[in-house]
Amino acid sequence: MGDAMNGMGRWAMAASMAAVLGVQAMGQQAAEVQTAPIVKRVIVVSLEDKKLALVEDGQVKKVYAVAIGKPSTPSPTGTFMIARRVKNPTYSHNGKTVLPGPGNPVGTRWMGLSIKGYGIHGTNEPKSIGKAASHGCIRMAKKDVEEMYAMVSVGDTVELVGQHDEETAELFGGDQKPVVAGAQEPVVTASVTSAPTTLTTEAATEGVAVTANR
Repeated sequence: MGDAMNGMGRWAMAASMAAVLGVQAMGQQAAEVQTAPIVKRVIVVSLEDKKLALVEDGQVKKVYAVAIGKPSTPSPTGTFMIARRVKNPTYSHNGKTVLPGPGNPVGTRWMGLSIKGYGIHGTNEPKSIGKAASHGCIRMAKKDVEEMYAMVSVGDTVELVGQHDEETAELFGGDQKPVVAGAQEPVVTASVTSAPTTLTTEAATEGVAVTANR
C-alpha cells in the first residue's frame, strides 16, 4: 500500500510539474503573440503618375502601374481604407450583373474602399493600364492585383493623391512639380469625404457581388 501511495505521489508530482510547465509555455506563447510587431501598411496612389506604391513600415515594397478615372469620371482624392476584400467578385452596377470570369469588369480581385462604389480591382481591359480610363476606380493588371491582394488586409490605409507632392516624388521618382498659374493644367480629381464604413472580413466573400464604378 505504501509503495502504491508513493507511486501515486510521484505520478501526482509529475502531473503537477507538467501542468506548471504547460502553463509557463502557454504564457510564453501568449507573450510572443502580444509582442509580435504590427506592420504599418499604406497604399499610395499617385493619380498624376498613374502608379500605386505598397509601403510597409515606411519602406516601398512594390510599385505598380494603374489606370485611374478619366476626366469625366475622376478618381476621388483623400485618405481612405480597405473596407472589403473579395476574390472572383460578381460585378453589379445600375441593374447590370456580370458573373466571375474573363468578361468581368472588375477582374478577379476587388479591394473595396471606405467610399461607396470605389475600389482597387482588376480589369477586363488590360490596355487601359497606365491611362485615365476608368469610371473612378483604380484598375490593375491581373497579375499585379492578385499579387497585391495577397499582401494587404482589411483596414489598411489607402491614400489617393491628386497632384505631385514630396511624398509621391520620393515614392515614384522625379522632382516635385511646382504649380504655377497658367503654366499647366492641374489634374482633375473629385475630392470626396467618405462616410463611416463597416469593415468586412474575407471569410465567405468569394464570388459575392460588389457594386462598383469601375
